[in-house]
Amino acid sequence: MSITFIRFVFSLFVLGFLSACGTLGVEPWERDVLAKDEMQLVSDPLEANMDDHIYFSKEASSGGRGFGGGGCGCN
Repeated sequence: MSITFIRFVFSLFVLGFLSACGTLGVEPWERDVLAKDEMQLVSDPLEANMDDHIYFSKEASSGGRGFGGGGCGCN
């Protein structure tokens, strides 16, 4: 096998992989399914507010739930 043939085959694979991502996305007729209540990240706003209140009361801070440690700064 020649090096040009290997490069040609490799470039075809690369172009194939890049073109496969061209059709990703939400079509207009699919948006009604994604707008349903059960598809939301927070399905129950009252429960989410209660969780936020409990978290705020325990940590003495708001937001940033991705970090460990207490609200006193003693990590």
